[in-house]
Amino acid sequence: MTTNQKGLFDEIGYWSELKLEIIKEYAAAYSKILTTREIPFTHVYIDAFAGSGVHLSKQTGDFVPGSPLNALEVKPPFKEIYLIDLDGDKTQQLREYTRNDPRVTIYSGDCNVVLLKEVFSKVKYEDYRRGLCLLDPYGLQLNWEVIEQAGHLKTIDMFLNFPVMDMNRTALWRNPEAVRYGTDRMTSFWGDESWRSAAYKTVPTLFGNWEEKNTNEDIVNAFCERLKKVAKFQYVTNPLPMKNSRGAVVYYLFFASQQQIADHIITNIYEKYR
Repeated sequence: MTTNQKGLFDEIGYWSELKLEIIKEYAAAYSKILTTREIPFTHVYIDAFAGSGVHLSKQTGDFVPGSPLNALEVKPPFKEIYLIDLDGDKTQQLREYTRNDPRVTIYSGDCNVVLLKEVFSKVKYEDYRRGLCLLDPYGLQLNWEVIEQAGHLKTIDMFLNFPVMDMNRTALWRNPEAVRYGTDRMTSFWGDESWRSAAYKTVPTLFGNWEEKNTNEDIVNAFCERLKKVAKFQYVTNPLPMKNSRGAVVYYLFFASQQQIADHIITNIYEKYR
């Protein structure tokens, strides 16, 4: 790989490198469990924002294998691997990396459409199929329908990037009446307007009521409950705050599953990094 190719690859901070390690560690445990059952499931890997397959480390400038390439190396192997990205140049790069692996199917398009129309139908409960799904948007590009369907399938273990920094920049301002753009995207991600009551509280003052922004933790906790009550995930692990070098939370790494053992495994992994 030459230096002039670097523009194709996203630069990532150390917090994203940790995320890749967490997902890789869980994927290995997940694959082992599903292939050693008395009646093994066909288990697949799904990456909705797959990128080009390789990143650049902001710390070192070195190339870092992304989640798609890590998934290719998981032992025991995934039976099928589905990779999606909206950027055609990145999916073309993915095809170069994976052209000799018949397990891989690559989609160039909007994951909000591709997952619902093409991919989730391949992990039906009655077909003894299960999936590990990574939803790692760059911001508020993900629609709630995808998250909800992943839960209702009863077959998905899901990692989700909850982009709280982008939310705060786009929609969750301290003065909600000043926000002109971004609220529609917030509603699409959350699924309805209930995010407003999670994000703000009414505070009485001498000059009348004032809408005051809740903490990030309040918003995260509300979304945890939404994953359980609306998306119907049985287990939602206490999400891991991923912080930048200044200690600011960039996003929360959510994990949701239908299986208690999955929750136990990821809780132990998270505790090493929390």
